Amino acid sequence: MHNGLNNNLGNLFTLSNAKSRSVCPENPTGGKGMGGACELGDGSARLAARDLGKGWKVNPYVNIPAGETYVMADIDGPGCIQHIWLTPTGRERTQLIRFYWDGQAQPSVECPLGDFFASGIGYAPITSLAVCVNPGSAYNSYWQMPFRKRCRITLENLGDAEVRMYYQVDYILTDVPADAAYFHAQFRRTNPLPYKQDYVILDGVRGKGQYVGTHMCWGVNSNGWWGEGEIKFFLDGDGEYPTICGTGTEDYFCGSYNFENRKLHRYETFTSPYSGLSNVTESDNLYSVQKRFAMYRWHIADPIYFDQDLKVTIQALGWRSGKRYLPLQDDISSVAYWYQTLPAAPFPKMLAADELEIV
Repeated sequence: MHNGLNNNLGNLFTLSNAKSRSVCPENPTGGKGMGGACELGDGSARLAARDLGKGWKVNPYVNIPAGETYVMADIDGPGCIQHIWLTPTGRERTQLIRFYWDGQAQPSVECPLGDFFASGIGYAPITSLAVCVNPGSAYNSYWQMPFRKRCRITLENLGDAEVRMYYQVDYILTDVPADAAYFHAQFRRTNPLPYKQDYVILDGVRGKGQYVGTHMCWGVNSNGWWGEGEIKFFLDGDGEYPTICGTGTEDYFCGSYNFENRKLHRYETFTSPYSGLSNVTESDNLYSVQKRFAMYRWHIADPIYFDQDLKVTIQALGWRSGKRYLPLQDDISSVAYWYQTLPAAPFPKMLAADELEIV
């Protein structure tokens, strides 16, 4: 028997001692035999269910008032988050999702909601191994997230209006191996990027672990191609130069030559198991005056391992006259995904609502 972690088609038939559980508004504690047990008078959909009564679709969603934080899950371990589904309303850049492992006071995941699901500039379909974004606004995460003592997940509404949230967190209660690390995800944004300065995707990581993914949103402030910059991974005490250095932005995201459909002379979006240019917002020369791009790259087949510390940067480079590189001053944001040992270094202070907004 196995512990239920890292299931795949090769071992789905193998028996396990893991216990399947799920948290959602219809079972907020994940208790065994407690799904759909909300009293009619307490349910968010009590008016719709008034002719049917308890046990029907009484409490399928929650409302989160402006300025408040809702505890989406609070689970005693040991166990592992296997899948998260949710569909939000309102402005996703002003809704923050946070994960806390094993009673830590600081979060190990802190991101605007859409960005966590690789959708920082809005909805677009994604079909990948780690994240799927499906019609009409369904966000799905398949990152495996083991914990030993406790998992706590919160949603904070930074906006000025109430939001409605449907969600489900599927997990197992099971033994966690001694070498299992903890899932982390950190959001950053620089707008505009200072001239000749590299954009920092991640810095200050201390501990042992592996880097597993990047989501980036890129708003261009210049004409022409914007993706000549190289990504760099500084591992375990690297100085001025990194151990891993890429060849270009679209190359890192597993595309080439400007993500261009040469027959149609335009950008071509794509989603695949490990990478994608999932969204391109076009300029209409009236109110939407800036092109924006959303990309993801999952290091599932090729994690980047570190023993002590990690820093990740990317250059912002375009072209100017004379076939010369142009350092860009663009609006760039990112989510870095990695696993590491605890305790982790504190994250930078999260931006305020106005600083998060895409304008």
